[in-house]
Amino acid sequence: MSLTLTVDGPRWRAHLEQVADAHPGLVPVAKGNGYGFGLARLARKAEWLREHGHDVPALAVGTYEELPEVSSRWHGDLLVLTPWRPWVTLPDASLGKRLIHTVSRLEDLKELLHADPTARVVLERMTSMRRHGMSARELWEAGELLRKHPGVRVEGLALHLPLAAGSHYGEVTRLITDAVGADLPGLSTVWVSHLTDAELTRLASEYADFTIRPRIGTALWLGDRGALKVTATVLDVHPVSRGELFGYRGRSVPKDGHLLVVSGGTAHGIGLEAPTGDHSLKARAATIARGGLDAAGFVRSPYSIDGKQRLFAEPPHMQASMLFLPGGAHVPAVGDEIDVRVRYTATAFDLVVLTD
Repeated sequence: MSLTLTVDGPRWRAHLEQVADAHPGLVPVAKGNGYGFGLARLARKAEWLREHGHDVPALAVGTYEELPEVSSRWHGDLLVLTPWRPWVTLPDASLGKRLIHTVSRLEDLKELLHADPTARVVLERMTSMRRHGMSARELWEAGELLRKHPGVRVEGLALHLPLAAGSHYGEVTRLITDAVGADLPGLSTVWVSHLTDAELTRLASEYADFTIRPRIGTALWLGDRGALKVTATVLDVHPVSRGELFGYRGRSVPKDGHLLVVSGGTAHGIGLEAPTGDHSLKARAATIARGGLDAAGFVRSPYSIDGKQRLFAEPPHMQASMLFLPGGAHVPAVGDEIDVRVRYTATAFDLVVLTD
């Protein structure tokens, strides 16, 4: 009776191992909703990769608040991707020296050195993402500051690159040159996101004196969509005739058919569409079309029956959705499972089933 993610265990594990083999020094990313799997499960699976001999030196989380959910299931180093700020309370000693802070501002580095003179840090350099990071000048000043605090461990340079198409290799080499010029003490590692496999291979070859650590989330956990299946349970089925009223807003049925009540609603993320980043004319036209359908009460849902996406009869409820099936369509029975297409990073599943 739930929104369920079913994972083909052998196929998914084979994919994880393939990615780990292709990316020495892999840093799995476990953040947010755990890409639909949950943070705890991803932490355990990262530990499983390491136990099976793969080079997985650290696990990256998004925020300090996520650390408790993963720290007891993953026993290696923990990198927090969100830069440390002075208002962040440092975790207790139970994490020991496993914790690595990301520092993106010179003033924060000064505060952190005062709060913990033995902290482990990666210094984030500003990229064309323009999200977090130091300038070349600030990196140089950070180097001067760090040389006065020998107790701090500099774990490397962090580069968070855009997803936009095109090579970012030239930018990466320029930013690494900035870090080398800053003479950061102990700098020997570069942590990178969103480089292609070819770019990572070239980087490792041309910067053989550095350890390259690729941070990978989506391509690792969600890279083989064929191993994942999302289904919803049919909770109720009602035959309806044209003109009958239904739902919270008293809408009228446009023609004879059936109303289906299925599991999955706004509490799961169903119907809460996040921007995709597609700015093409076709994508904008589709958005306008969806707006018109919404005004008329006919919106294509993510639920499919017999391979065809069906329409929402009305906006999704918190834990269930109502679909309209026109006359002549196959009508599933109460208790049947139907397919659902979701955005995994924005969906909370009731149940995750991992097959053997």
